[in-house]
Amino acid sequence: MSLKPRVLAICIHNSARSQMTEEFIRQAAGDSLEVVSAGIEPGTLNPVVVELLKEDGIDITGKSTRSVFDLHTAGERFDYVIAVCDKEAAERCPIFPAEKERLHWPFPDPSKATGTMEEKLAFVRPIRDQIRAKSKDFVERVLG
Repeated sequence: MSLKPRVLAICIHNSARSQMTEEFIRQAAGDSLEVVSAGIEPGTLNPVVVELLKEDGIDITGKSTRSVFDLHTAGERFDYVIAVCDKEAAERCPIFPAEKERLHWPFPDPSKATGTMEEKLAFVRPIRDQIRAKSKDFVERVLG
């Protein structure tokens, strides 16, 4: 059992926003927090997100998505649960009990990006930047 505070980032598919949140919290916290992400309908990683995380020196190529139900069935417990679904998907966003705090950070859905890869990157880049900033603020608040 980990003595570090545990953080779960959740969304619908665990393909974009929750993955970015997991990675940016991990990057900001180092070894001080244990962080994972999951979704209610795990899909495949969003290739736009994979590319944008590479700009931050984070490579999640080939990483699997995870089911929030599997975590629940395994009896996993988390100090902090962060839902990153947008307002439109809020009713579908998974509920998972938090020991200390449950947060909702409504970010736009990167899967709504259309057009060329460059156009998709341009649409998702500001979302990535918002998630990075919010994750850094969270880590600073939790770790002091």
